[in-house]
Amino acid sequence: MRVEQRRQLIDTSDGRIAVRRQCELVGLARSSYYYEPAGETEYNKMLMDMVDEIYTEHPFLGSRKISEALKAMGCESANRKRIRRLMRALGLEAVYPKPRLSAPDREAGKYPYLLAGVKIERPDHVWCTDITYVRMRRGFSYLVAIMDWYSRYVLSWRLNVFIDTAFCVEALDAALADGRPAIFNSDQGSQFTSESFTARLKDSGVAISMDGRGRYLDNIFVERLWRSVKYEEVYLKDYADVWEADRELSSYFRWYNEGRPHQALNYATPAQAYRRSALAQTGRR
Repeated sequence: MRVEQRRQLIDTSDGRIAVRRQCELVGLARSSYYYEPAGETEYNKMLMDMVDEIYTEHPFLGSRKISEALKAMGCESANRKRIRRLMRALGLEAVYPKPRLSAPDREAGKYPYLLAGVKIERPDHVWCTDITYVRMRRGFSYLVAIMDWYSRYVLSWRLNVFIDTAFCVEALDAALADGRPAIFNSDQGSQFTSESFTARLKDSGVAISMDGRGRYLDNIFVERLWRSVKYEEVYLKDYADVWEADRELSSYFRWYNEGRPHQALNYATPAQAYRRSALAQTGRR
């Protein structure tokens, strides 16, 4: 259920049910209901927006080079320490091979990258996912999407003010409600290595594939999706709040799936490419 729909259910109640119970009924965390974007100064928020644009254009740049780029644009106080902290808040990391400097999380499962040399020739062979930052007039939110690798079809997506596991699991459940892939690929983010997320895939008989750390090319199609979302939607808008962002992104993804032709798909839309083959094989959609 979308953020705005859940908020509407709460706002239109007769007042006899406590907010806590209302949130439970519609599956909305009370923290999201009461959320008021805050925490970063206006200057830091401006820097975060600029960092997001630079990173979207050049994802191989780290905090040092992004800091220098910002200084060249007149942001003299954009020192590396500040930019490194803001990049962590945004969930951004330069994409290049790195030495293994830290031990893996013992509680997280280890999964190999299964797509090397694999030819994807049909829908529902491989799904992929990722999280990105969405700026708003005040504060920011996070967007997760699950996409069919073959057709570029966005199967589900969710927007949340916190970068936690719950909204990723919600998006996964929505996608799995209609079918399942043979392989599910993601990065090694804590949301995707969590027991609650991987258990859903295992219970559905889906093979789990994960990228090498800092290797965004392992999940290149979802990275291209984010570039399209940013340049064709987010950077053109000035979302007042998370409710407006949710509404506008809903319209964008509808257009992306149903109306946006892709050269790589012989100018078919993702929906056409997905349904044309998926209907013949599984009767889905």
